[in-house]
Amino acid sequence: MSIAVAIVEDDPGIREMLTRVVERAAGLSFVRSVPSGEAALEELPALVPDVVIMDIRLPGMSGIECTRLLKKAMPDTQVLVFTVFGDSDQVFRALEAGASGYLLKRTPRREMVEAIKQVRDGGAPMSGEVARKVVESFRKPTPVQSPELEPLTPREEEVLSLLAKGYITKEIADQLSISFDTVRFHLKHIYRKLHVRSRTEALLKFLK
Repeated sequence: MSIAVAIVEDDPGIREMLTRVVERAAGLSFVRSVPSGEAALEELPALVPDVVIMDIRLPGMSGIECTRLLKKAMPDTQVLVFTVFGDSDQVFRALEAGASGYLLKRTPRREMVEAIKQVRDGGAPMSGEVARKVVESFRKPTPVQSPELEPLTPREEEVLSLLAKGYITKEIADQLSISFDTVRFHLKHIYRKLHVRSRTEALLKFLK
């Protein structure tokens, strides 16, 4: 089945461009585009799209706040942030709100289509510049090293680093030359050590 995609973007030109990209891509189907967070909250829950492409700077309610409220209304819908902002604070705030991916607006259209498919399949796609900022945060002192939490092994840190780059479980297995089940084993231990229940929670806990 095709992936149902909705768009939240106030710029008419960008909104039309995104609509064309979705309509022309194999495996995607366009559901609705709206110009504000308020309109998104009013119209999208009834449509329950698989993926929402979300701008951050919107008139009135911000895209980050809209993401938080949409995830409450549609917990199974994946939100892919699409914005000009690439600073770490915006990235982590969007992830905390429930976004599963983060693309900059200069991302090539082909990569946008792949990101939509990745986020629907459980990945966490990010533009290269954003992914580098996230990976750099792994080198900073984190709560993982505090006495309250059991430290991660080097292999577990490698797994989290690849998660931050947007890789899904099978791709992590290929990158590290280990089995799919071994990756799942590492994720299980990561969740236990960080006292979390999901990939997004694990990344946020480790990066703070």
